[in-house]
Amino acid sequence: MNHKTHPPRNRVDIGFYERVQGYLHIHAHALFSSLGRLVKTPLTSFMAIAVMAIAMTLATAFYLFVENMQGLTGNLESTNQISLYLKPDLSHMESKELAEEIKKNSLVESLILISKDQAMAEFKSYSGFGDALEMLETNPLPIVIQVQPKNSLDDILGIEKLMMDFSNFSQIDFVKMDMQWIKRLQSMMQIVQRSVFLLTVLLSVAVIFITGNTIRLELQNRREEVLVAKLVGATHSFIQRPFLYTGFWLGFISGVFSWILVTLIVVILQGPIDRLAMLYDGSFEVRFLSFMDTIGLLFIASLLSIIGAWIVLSYQVSQIKPK
Repeated sequence: MNHKTHPPRNRVDIGFYERVQGYLHIHAHALFSSLGRLVKTPLTSFMAIAVMAIAMTLATAFYLFVENMQGLTGNLESTNQISLYLKPDLSHMESKELAEEIKKNSLVESLILISKDQAMAEFKSYSGFGDALEMLETNPLPIVIQVQPKNSLDDILGIEKLMMDFSNFSQIDFVKMDMQWIKRLQSMMQIVQRSVFLLTVLLSVAVIFITGNTIRLELQNRREEVLVAKLVGATHSFIQRPFLYTGFWLGFISGVFSWILVTLIVVILQGPIDRLAMLYDGSFEVRFLSFMDTIGLLFIASLLSIIGAWIVLSYQVSQIKPK
């Protein structure tokens, strides 16, 4: 009988798994040994982490400030309406037909039709001349359509076009909207957003330099260890690995402390902000860092620290040469 021989698949699989296991073991050892070295020098590590955490807290706090400001302007947008004052001789039925026609415009979010009686009742309530107005034989107030445009704080050109379109209606006497404050608010938000971007870039560079300097000092302290590793034939990537993980830990721990500081700042300010919103009959809700914001903060902090460590190591390691 002929017996077929099969290739030793188990040997191949065992060899592959052994290589993967060895690779993971090397990285796990470098990861946790670098953390152990930071723990052994608590004062030096704390100083670097504290400075980095403060830098990232400033950038994150300003980012959160902009996010809350955008939420606040979203609330302001609901009060930003175009008032259409209809001609006095227009009937209520004709005004309803006009409102339905305006509602079909793609730039209109919503609208409210205010009749003459509703306008008079509101005027009596807020003007304080209720008794004097009762003496009038006819209602002099016009029918008003309040239009809420879409993206009123972003699309200034669209609002201007919308107002021009409304002015062309023969049933409309005049159109009113305060465009000046919208343009001012939009300009202020652009300045704040660009300021936050520039501040974030500067503080990111600061984090890179702080990490690089910390890694450079540690590399100098372990110079003899690096020389021995080079003498036995260790590659630059093998030598750099634990230092890169040190940079990772510096950034990650700084990111955690930054998240704690930002959260504390928001908690401390939440009470006064809520009281201020109540005074203005607002429903503004303070925004904290979301889950994705937190993940992004930890990722960016770790990445910046790794970049700072790599920049220093790529030069410094090559300068250390056995005699």
